[in-house]
Amino acid sequence: MRPSRITARSPSLKTAASNSATASGTLCLSASKPPTRDGVGPSCVGLPSGPWPTLIDFLAERFPNVTRQTWLERLRRGDVIDEAGQPLTLQQASLAPYPANTRLYYYREVPHERLIAFDEVVLHQDEHLLVVDKPHFLPVVPSGGYLTETVLVRLKRKLGLNDLVPIHRIDRDTAGLVLFSKQPATRAAYSALFAGHRVHKTYQAIAPWRSDIVFPLTRQSRIKEAGHFMLQHELPGEVNAITHIDVLAVRGDLARYQLKPVTGQRHQLRVQMLALGLPILNDGLYPTLTPEGQIDYAKPLQLLAKELEFTDPVSGQTQHFVSQRQLMFE
Repeated sequence: MRPSRITARSPSLKTAASNSATASGTLCLSASKPPTRDGVGPSCVGLPSGPWPTLIDFLAERFPNVTRQTWLERLRRGDVIDEAGQPLTLQQASLAPYPANTRLYYYREVPHERLIAFDEVVLHQDEHLLVVDKPHFLPVVPSGGYLTETVLVRLKRKLGLNDLVPIHRIDRDTAGLVLFSKQPATRAAYSALFAGHRVHKTYQAIAPWRSDIVFPLTRQSRIKEAGHFMLQHELPGEVNAITHIDVLAVRGDLARYQLKPVTGQRHQLRVQMLALGLPILNDGLYPTLTPEGQIDYAKPLQLLAKELEFTDPVSGQTQHFVSQRQLMFE
């Protein structure tokens, strides 16, 4: 798991981070990084210059949702570690002067984490790659209220692959294929496939049928963040999102669509389908944002990452993977 990069939470942190090279997430990747523990990798925080008397004072401002008591408990357990790989003591964190221009590691915790009663399936594994068929509702990587109930941590625990890293991601609400890199030595070569748009991705979605729209079509639009931090929307301007859309089957007032994104904007397929007047069935974000606590596991988002095809940069062979999952259409 890549360490987390520091993100400013207040004006003082923002200014300090911009003036400190150690705030860079890149510098947090070092040989002294602590090991993965039970599938959970350490997060990293750069400690910029600033006005904080002690490390605890900095952490309290940097992470306002984590109490001082929680940090003290982590320190007692040896879960906060300096850049030399040594556990920090209570005295170092609460009495010693703030250690500016260094970094520390810590292990995230999510109390009362929601259990996800759906399993990922490994479809393919070789020396370099692991291909997973992800269920709906399961996040790919730890974020927010999810830590151990993620594809990444589950796989690390089950397979003992501590160097495992996702090469790309799909939304928690979306089911289907996700590729993981097993080897740091070849990871960049596979990541470059996605960065260079050399992976042919095919999705399927269930959405309303409209006889007044002629298919196949190509949706080209500009997508940017909307007012809410989670949401995206289309707006005028230079195109940054392209998707080829066709109809596979029609059943009454619904249709199964084939979506082939050329670009990879966040929520691209969901936003573009909505803009066409074809909101994807059971979408909890578009057009209406559903509160997190109102998840209905009987109504998953009807969006599936169905196929991935690319030329393997290591072997030179064509790789073609197909999800075994099906949408609720028949």
